[in-house]
Amino acid sequence: MHVTAVDVNSAHPADVPTSPSFSDVVKGYVALTKPRIIELLLLTTVPVMFLAEQGVPSFWLVIATFVGGALSAGSANALNCVVDADIDQLMRRTSRRPLARHQIPTRNALIFGLVLGVVSTAILGFWVNWLSAGLALAANVFYVIGYTMILKRRTTQNIVWGGAAGCFPAMIGWTAVTGELALAPVVLFLVVFFWTPPHFWSLAMRYREDYAAASVPMLPSVVGSAEVARQIVIYTWVMVGTSLLLWPLTPTGWFYPAVAIVLGIVFLIEAYDLKSRAQDTEELSVLKPMRLFHYSNAYLALLFVAAAVDPFLR
Repeated sequence: MHVTAVDVNSAHPADVPTSPSFSDVVKGYVALTKPRIIELLLLTTVPVMFLAEQGVPSFWLVIATFVGGALSAGSANALNCVVDADIDQLMRRTSRRPLARHQIPTRNALIFGLVLGVVSTAILGFWVNWLSAGLALAANVFYVIGYTMILKRRTTQNIVWGGAAGCFPAMIGWTAVTGELALAPVVLFLVVFFWTPPHFWSLAMRYREDYAAASVPMLPSVVGSAEVARQIVIYTWVMVGTSLLLWPLTPTGWFYPAVAIVLGIVFLIEAYDLKSRAQDTEELSVLKPMRLFHYSNAYLALLFVAAAVDPFLR
């Protein structure tokens, strides 16, 4: 502990500056990468590798793609934290992030994010292939520049177009195995693209006051819940329809389309229930938007797992 020009014996403990422990610093850097988001992104990468292989892909290829993809997503998330540090301090949901708490110097976080990006590109390029590396780098750049720096603070459609960055893992998983793009990963890309607005807008409904306080024009902070729910229903229908396109475009058996139909019906029920609750109230305790948010996570994970399992049931 370092004390400047103060008699330690007479100083009040609160007056003595303390340095964060090594474990606190490590936890801070890990938090910059937003591990929960990485988990969801990897759930749309690895299962697609099984679909592309029509069986079990190489163990080391999966590991390299997993590590490279995780580091790429971590890079994008860390750089997002750097750009959004000012508004993260104003929002309850993000106020505990390392930069919002001044736990890590901004310069260090910037270097950390850039290094992760370089390392992830090298891992994917040398141990997977350069097409997958290029896709991961493109997703990273688009998320940081396209979404965070350009779209997020300027348009209510920010998450619609900006969310495209989170769709790339499906194509990365496919190209990691095949070395080329095809219609199947494009369909899965579009599934995630149309899934993102219902997923994120339901969360944003819960934290709409945060976005308003930070002057971020997220749709639920700009229009009423009834309009948000109406658009969620529209996107849900398109998402479910798109998910079923994988069946004729890829040699899937009965398992994937059956699971996609069941999951899609439940998603539609949840979306219509939210729309019904939003007709006459803006009260969050009545709207319960987090019900749809939590189900949307389960939907995406189970849908992609079904795509991975399907080849083993034929």
